[in-house]
Amino acid sequence: MKAVLLDTEDHYRIAELDEPTPGPGEVAIRVAYAGIQWGDTMVRDGHFPVPRPFVPGFEASGRIAAVGEGVNASLIGVPVAALTTGGAWAEVVLAPAALTLDIGDLPLRTAAGLGWGAPTSYDLVNTIARVRPGESVLIHAAAGSVGTLAAQFARLAGAARLVGVTGTTARADYAAQFGYDQVLLREEFPTKLGTERFDVILDPVGGVSRRAGLEQLAAHGRLVAYGNLSTYEPVLADTNDLLTHGKSLITYNSNLLSQTHPERLADSARRALDLVADGKVRVDITAEYHLTDLATAVQRLAEGTTHGKSILRVT
Repeated sequence: MKAVLLDTEDHYRIAELDEPTPGPGEVAIRVAYAGIQWGDTMVRDGHFPVPRPFVPGFEASGRIAAVGEGVNASLIGVPVAALTTGGAWAEVVLAPAALTLDIGDLPLRTAAGLGWGAPTSYDLVNTIARVRPGESVLIHAAAGSVGTLAAQFARLAGAARLVGVTGTTARADYAAQFGYDQVLLREEFPTKLGTERFDVILDPVGGVSRRAGLEQLAAHGRLVAYGNLSTYEPVLADTNDLLTHGKSLITYNSNLLSQTHPERLADSARRALDLVADGKVRVDITAEYHLTDLATAVQRLAEGTTHGKSILRVT
């Protein structure tokens, strides 16, 4: 089979490899499309140490081609979306059966856009921050895959005011399509907000944005940290100050959840998929690449010149 390898010098190259065989609790998927996400930039840049050469790709859609021990053989041929530990940038990928979802009539191309972003954004809004009707929500990285989905989930949860933060004017214009009441540039946060405070802040950025976000929380507000796009610099919080104002700083790690409680992540992925299938939430795929274009695709994502969801066409 054809697969993309990330070599020891951080170069992507296409290689011919043997098709993998599913082990217990796994399925083999003949990949139609694969997602491109922030984790791919982290692997490329060495923040996730993996043995090289490595076949990247952490999300795929396609049809089940084979099943391992303990998995119902009737699933062969079923169209699915799956979360993987790698290997999705290939014609066949292995995935845990527990994190492989039957997509029904949803197009495979659309299903590839769900990826890790769909359960992550669903969890951020509904499971971790628990957005309540009438609350105000601020979302950093508002034009990305998670940000555009989180805005829609927050509105469905009853959020009364949605504010997004992005890095450029073009990304701000794009994010505005997803129900935000206001979109700020990163350089305008938090000054342009004045004295406004928020019940919920979703923050994958870290650094100064996270410190400022803690100040922007209303009483009983929740800031959810789920990444470090700008810096890995630690952000220290005064727990006595948080306690005094009833504020909460919460973290969320979907990769860890997939290892400790995959059934929880799968449940959130299914709920998100159902909302997309029902037309209540829109997955916006803005770029589609060929196997030979992956270096460009990952670099564009790392530079912040993309928005929405980027996918890879495999077959």
